[in-house]
Amino acid sequence: MASSKEEGTMMVLDSMEWVLSAYVEGGLPTSDHLKLQKNRLTVSVDSIPDRHVLIQLLWLSVDPYPRTRMTGHLDGLYFPPFPLNQVVTGYGVGRVIRSKDSRYKEGDIVQNPFNPVAEYSVVPTDLIWKVDPESRVPLPDYLNALGVPGFTAWLGIEMIGKPKPGENVFVSAAAGGVGTFAGQLAKLKGCRVVGSTGSDEKVKILKEEFGYDDAFNYNKETDFDAALTKYFPSGIDIYFDNVGGKMLEAVLNHVNSRARIPVCGMISQYNQRLSEREGIRNLLNMVGKEVRMEGFLVASYLNHFGEFANEMENYMKQGKINSKHKIYYGIQNFLESFTSIFSSSSSNVGKVIIQVSKDA
Repeated sequence: MASSKEEGTMMVLDSMEWVLSAYVEGGLPTSDHLKLQKNRLTVSVDSIPDRHVLIQLLWLSVDPYPRTRMTGHLDGLYFPPFPLNQVVTGYGVGRVIRSKDSRYKEGDIVQNPFNPVAEYSVVPTDLIWKVDPESRVPLPDYLNALGVPGFTAWLGIEMIGKPKPGENVFVSAAAGGVGTFAGQLAKLKGCRVVGSTGSDEKVKILKEEFGYDDAFNYNKETDFDAALTKYFPSGIDIYFDNVGGKMLEAVLNHVNSRARIPVCGMISQYNQRLSEREGIRNLLNMVGKEVRMEGFLVASYLNHFGEFANEMENYMKQGKINSKHKIYYGIQNFLESFTSIFSSSSSNVGKVIIQVSKDA
């Protein structure tokens, strides 16, 4: 864990951090690819560049998309590869320890979508924004319901799916950080919602805790066409896609006319080499059914964040939205927590986060 000491106006910090030492061509990253190392930071106010702050990381979001940045090539994905032998980044909530920007003072709590996975780091202030000090929202919720997972689900359902009461909505990876909110938001719009997930326990949780009308275990119901025939006898109007691959292909056999498919991610393909990724053979179904399939990035919709935050906070105050965290403790568990989100046998339900600091 981090340690620090003051030497006059100088602060000396021993900070643990995760570095990408080798690219991952296929499969999950291991300790051969991601290395935990100690970095000694010697920091004074004068050593911090203008419009930068020194951050102590308190909470870290564990998300699938950084896996796409560990391959060493773009192959059509949305962020460039991580440079080798540098600290990887993730969405974090941290505390300002030193500041060279008049807009931020020591003690401010801030969010950073590209925070180094390090206990302490110096970051530019054009990447961060404050957490309202008057808010009574627990900090983990800024990485969950009021953070990227909640916003992503809201964009896919509200902005792209445009649900109408009575429509049939299917959510894959439904027990994940985004899927739990996508289903709940669709239910609040009066839709019938079914999800797929990787265990019977998660099926039960989706129905009992997150209000899904039904759900199925894709490790048991491996004939996806048969499963969708059973759960969607009237067809699918909205498919919130988190997995791609065989599930997307099966969905295209069951879509209704003018169905909408918000494409959030394709986690089933992230650990495959480009040459091994599964193609979709029935895209022609989109023509006959006039289906709209649209990928989206949160960064392209930031002008809607205030609208989302107001709506989601109201739902939370009214008890209409349930959120769940799987918390790992200590930055040393980043690799374990990261690989766990790709495992259907994992016990993770909802958002996976790391409490980095004991005093968070």
